[in-house]
Amino acid sequence: MTTKRLMIIGYGAMAQEVHRLLPAGLELAWVVVPESQVTLTRERLDAGVEVLTSVAQCEERPELVVECAGQPGLAEHGEAVLARGLTLAIVATGALADEGLYGRLRQAAEAGSGRMLVLSGAVAGMDGLAAAREGGLESVTYEACKAPRSWKGSHAEQLVDLDALHEATVFYEGTAGEAARLFPANANVAATIALAGIGMQATTVRLTADPAATRNTHRIHVKGRFGEFRIELNGRPLEHNPKTSMLAALSVVRACRQVLDPVTV
Repeated sequence: MTTKRLMIIGYGAMAQEVHRLLPAGLELAWVVVPESQVTLTRERLDAGVEVLTSVAQCEERPELVVECAGQPGLAEHGEAVLARGLTLAIVATGALADEGLYGRLRQAAEAGSGRMLVLSGAVAGMDGLAAAREGGLESVTYEACKAPRSWKGSHAEQLVDLDALHEATVFYEGTAGEAARLFPANANVAATIALAGIGMQATTVRLTADPAATRNTHRIHVKGRFGEFRIELNGRPLEHNPKTSMLAALSVVRACRQVLDPVTV
């Protein structure tokens, strides 16, 4: 079997976990990072992996390009990937709440025959949600529940006294679009659900701080012509980056495996 080649944008904790778990038959050939990270990234990688600062420096054609660089990385490099007719797997889906960026990426994909692959990330059931949308959806609600310390440094501090909580407290309820803007570090799940379902403005997001929480909990409640479903996930973070979900990294690995597998499930 001919080995296929992968490009990753970014080489932080998630990209390193994806690299470690790459299936046989797919090799990491290119990594795109900011100029300030080139030296350190080269030290972490085998000599056979090219470390670049732009997609344009790659003279070959990757089988798949994976964004593991967060919203800034997607905004900087996404259009260049799609304009070359490549498939771009997106982790930082929260960036797509920016209508301007989403429009530019979509236009680049259409003009270059590229393809945006929105990954499920830290949640499950997006295939079912997208299928249910075809029959019509009445409502989609997403709730994130985390320990107060997990909301430190975010807009939550302006809405509630995180240090004074003694019970689970809902401190925000609004749309997925607004949540992505106000809570960018927690925007990806809300945006993914909105993209798979009824959009940024029609998706309800509820954020909760719970002093008793030991894991990050995601709850999704969907109603539509198909019926109704509820999903709850209690996710573990990556060992080397507690702000990143292990399941999000594994969703990238799955996308990589699908490049090789003639059967997609």
